[in-house]
Amino acid sequence: MQKVAKFEKVSKFQFLSDTCQLNLSAEYEQIRLPQRATVGSAGYDFYIPMDVTLEVGQEITIPTGIRVRMEEGWVLMCCPRSGLGFKFRLQLNNTVGIIDSDYYYAQNEGHIMARLTNDSKTGKVLELKAGQAFMQGIFLPYGITTDDVVESKRQGGFGSTGM
Repeated sequence: MQKVAKFEKVSKFQFLSDTCQLNLSAEYEQIRLPQRATVGSAGYDFYIPMDVTLEVGQEITIPTGIRVRMEEGWVLMCCPRSGLGFKFRLQLNNTVGIIDSDYYYAQNEGHIMARLTNDSKTGKVLELKAGQAFMQGIFLPYGITTDDVVESKRQGGFGSTGM
């Protein structure tokens, strides 16, 4: 298996800056780095840092407290854990989160955030407990076109490319 990345926590300052409306100082200390559940797992489970209850149609932005340094030519793609998607229609609002290798160097320390929606069609309320796996990330290689000439560097953080 090729080793291409390393997960880290963002600084406590960055985590608290991104959660200014929440009081999550104690939760920062409990943040777990993503990990695979079994030797055959492709996805790295991300763990939610606080208790969350989502009514049908409700959405929330989750500050994971995690950043990832990865080799150039790789991308981390994030999706809801399949069981939560199946049982609750839990969705990431951007369907699949794309974490580029240069996001690690962004102004927000590359803090990976996840905006979730409970899109249940059967009225199920979603309850997640702090430390529960809620999202999974998979590392994939990518290619570029033979005539690619991009030279610009990332300036901002979340949602900043192409601006």
